Amino acid sequence: MTWDQQQNPYQQGYGHDYDPYGGQQQYGQQQYGRPQYAQQPYPQQQQYVDYGPTPVAEQTAPLPAVEPQEPEPEPQSPVEEPAPASDPRPKPRGRDRYFDTLRAVALIRVVTYHTFGWAWCGMVFPSMGIMFGLAGTLMAKSLERPALKVVKSRLRRLLPPFWFWGFFVVLAMLIHDWMPGWQIVYWVVPLGDPPGNAWGEQAWEILWYLRTYLWFVLLSPALLWIFRKAPVPVLVLSLVPILSLNFVWSGPDNRLGSALWDLSTYLFCWILGFAHRDGVLQRMKPALVVVVSLAAIGYGGWYAFSHQAGFGTYDLDENPLAQAFWSAGFVLLLMWAKAYFRIDFAWLTRFRRLDRTVTVFNARAVTIYLWHEIALILAVPLIDRMWNVPAFEKWLPLDSQWFMFGVGWILIAVFILLCGWVEDVAAKKKPRLLP
Repeated sequence: MTWDQQQNPYQQGYGHDYDPYGGQQQYGQQQYGRPQYAQQPYPQQQQYVDYGPTPVAEQTAPLPAVEPQEPEPEPQSPVEEPAPASDPRPKPRGRDRYFDTLRAVALIRVVTYHTFGWAWCGMVFPSMGIMFGLAGTLMAKSLERPALKVVKSRLRRLLPPFWFWGFFVVLAMLIHDWMPGWQIVYWVVPLGDPPGNAWGEQAWEILWYLRTYLWFVLLSPALLWIFRKAPVPVLVLSLVPILSLNFVWSGPDNRLGSALWDLSTYLFCWILGFAHRDGVLQRMKPALVVVVSLAAIGYGGWYAFSHQAGFGTYDLDENPLAQAFWSAGFVLLLMWAKAYFRIDFAWLTRFRRLDRTVTVFNARAVTIYLWHEIALILAVPLIDRMWNVPAFEKWLPLDSQWFMFGVGWILIAVFILLCGWVEDVAAKKKPRLLP
């Protein structure tokens, strides 16, 4: 979101980040279409716990029996108790800081893109593809438990923060003359794009990610079962839906069509998470992985630049096919490198402040994602008021987007402190200001 866009949020529509298909939507006062991709992150608050080998309990020999007293016995030292055997249960080595770091960087990249609107951001770091890949890995791990319990757990962790955030957004839109219809049910369970008016559009247009994540969670038990029947063929075929939508049939022009486009765009990344969890990537030959990854990235980049006339930009968020292939190649390399080289970023714990920052980003990922647009919106009138203070006008770069970027992060920190506790409640943890 650029400075000009911030100054007039009512004219943005889906804006540069949420309408990759060139259309606009209306639900009530808004137009139907395929929402523009908000490159943000997703939120995954769950822990990647890797259990090391089970320690073997030490065998302690029993103490010898005390012999009866003999003539002239030597003085005996007090008998020492045997050392307790080590706990035979596996001990977790803690969170996977490699995945945690990727998620934190993805969130930072999302806020950066929405502040500056740089089209090249998605090519440097495709945040959404990475987030869906990480979520797929965690979902495959969780499905080692009963599927119904896993799905209920995911809904419980996602929906309360969404409801808390949505209460304020819906209330603000009602105050500004919004008249909802039956579609307001999508503000309860966002299986489709929630309705709203232009006044709150900039805040709620990011919900395409939560809607897509929710559908992936519901479909994952079936997708994982199919994947394990034929891992590599299913992984390759997961790119067929986006190719079909792009070249054969574009789908219906409604909420269902929007969901189909987003699911198809990131299906490969989600299933790639399954492949990482099941060890499929680790068994692949390095040369093959590198060639396939570079080929996917090359095709995605070529398609983005060669179709600038149709989309108006090479921004991947405007071009779902280019986004799908670029993200597929990029995330494949990251996931394969993690499995093949056993990267864990354990060194991060030596830098306490950096490690702490990564921890907060991961524990408050949903909060950051939901509230960051509102923080950037509020940064504009706040900076406008600073112009009325002579000292601020003289010494602060009030007209700089970088200054707005900094103010936005300060407001995001405020929202983390004020609203982040909802994620703790959703996870059945004790509410805390900071994790």
